[in-house]
Amino acid sequence: MKEQLSYISGSSNQPLIGQTIGSLFDEIVELYPAREAIVSHHQGIRLTYRQLKEQVDACARALIATGLEKGERVGIWSPNCAEWAIVQYATAKIGAILVNINPSYRLHELEYALNQSGCSLLFTADQFKKSNYIEMLNSLMPELETGEPGKLRAEKLPRLRTVVHLGWDQHPGMWDWHGFIKNAEKASPETLAERQALCCFDDPINIQYTSGTTGFPKGATLSHHNILNNGYFVAETMKFTSEDRLIVPVPLYHCFGMVLGNLGCLTHGATVIYPSEGFEPEAVLRAAEQERATAIYGVPTMFIAELEDPHFHKYNLSSLRTGIMAGAPCPIEVMKKVKTIMHMPEVQIAYGMTETSPVSTQTRPGTSLEKQVSTVGKVHPHLEIKIINPENQRVVPRGTAGELCTRGYSVMLGYWRDEAKTKDAIDPARWLHSGDLATMDEEGYINIVGRIKDMIIRGGENIYPREIEEFLFTHPKVSEVQVIGVPDEKYGEEVMAWIKLKEAETATEAEIKAYCQGKIAHYKIPRYVRFTESFPMTVTGKIRKIEMRQISVEELALKRDAGIEVA
Repeated sequence: MKEQLSYISGSSNQPLIGQTIGSLFDEIVELYPAREAIVSHHQGIRLTYRQLKEQVDACARALIATGLEKGERVGIWSPNCAEWAIVQYATAKIGAILVNINPSYRLHELEYALNQSGCSLLFTADQFKKSNYIEMLNSLMPELETGEPGKLRAEKLPRLRTVVHLGWDQHPGMWDWHGFIKNAEKASPETLAERQALCCFDDPINIQYTSGTTGFPKGATLSHHNILNNGYFVAETMKFTSEDRLIVPVPLYHCFGMVLGNLGCLTHGATVIYPSEGFEPEAVLRAAEQERATAIYGVPTMFIAELEDPHFHKYNLSSLRTGIMAGAPCPIEVMKKVKTIMHMPEVQIAYGMTETSPVSTQTRPGTSLEKQVSTVGKVHPHLEIKIINPENQRVVPRGTAGELCTRGYSVMLGYWRDEAKTKDAIDPARWLHSGDLATMDEEGYINIVGRIKDMIIRGGENIYPREIEEFLFTHPKVSEVQVIGVPDEKYGEEVMAWIKLKEAETATEAEIKAYCQGKIAHYKIPRYVRFTESFPMTVTGKIRKIEMRQISVEELALKRDAGIEVA
């Protein structure tokens, strides 16, 4: 019998959507004008599809009035809110490229993202958690203090012309949200229709930064076709209809929120619900009960926090049926509780990466419990997956581990202004190489068994050690540093830094952590710091991070966490 190889393609009776986001948006509004499109609990905002269109079109016309051209980049730096979605759809309508900026970014990361993408306009919130965005922007751009809204000239951000504050308060050099929207009067509905007609579904529409292995993030550039279809097929696989009401506690800056959440609901005329600006477990439970939600998204740590909330049992979650858990391995016992006491028997696991818009595989309703908790599902419709030997690029037999590669409509256009890294990720045959080690069983189910790259996944956040290493090298006392991931029961993995100090220098763990505060995102700050005189190495002089991890697990007594059975 011929050996079965690890290749599979996803079939579907549903064709790909050959439209722009703006075009489909207008069609859905016509179909479901009175249905709720967005509910933002923490803001007290409810918008039907008709009302959402009014605000989206006003925002789009205001953008045109500022002189924004097709293809220009618009940054958004904000936690979850209704305005985030309005900006998402407005930029899509006029062919501007939305640049998602992580709400946890500090000044160094913000400056890089704005300059590398060449943003000419930035939407910003007041603050998020301990980050005061307005203060940070004034620090980065002191020119704001005397600047005129829309006519900024900043030395450190030479391309940026306009800053819009997503709120009522007025700040020097910035438009407030409502003042900005008034600019819509200067651009007619006909002008918007003309601009929208110029858009093509293969145009770039979104840049999302992924942690960089060379010290700087890479801007995965996605088209209308990429993300509109991925949002559609994720929701279609969950059997979404216009009756569904989805809780989105995951951040909108990430594909999970803006694609699986916003676009998944849009393509089906469903309702998206933001329970809070950042994740709060009780806010999710409260919104699920009050809104009679049918689905919840989240990474495993979010579901764990919801299940462990002291008020969990007072909430009626009987309206729920499905959802997606993704971003990190899920403990099996957590999955069982989500299916039963959270009333989500059809909860699904999804796998993917920003570079594939993001989902490549997903479990289905009716999949056996064993497959639900031991795999990341089967290939998505209209996509291909193969698992190859990284050394010779040949497809491996079923059951053999190799690198997972994806091809199809979801593969990004490339990394923004980085041809070399694009070629590293996408081969000449348009296969996207994930860097993840996986196996494929006889039925086509995929299991992720490890990572070729040494990426750390902490609570759903992808962290590349090299980025942290290069930052820690800037500490005056540090001679060498290696960063690894160590197991953690709550977050899946935590960041650990092994540091070799310069001769005659001394330092403490607290000193290293304090050096990171306010300079890199909080989730990248090492949880553990180990000072060492040397690193485990191979005969050829390569650092053995596997051995470092083994030593750290022993020293930190993390064996129990390392042995957690995961889905």
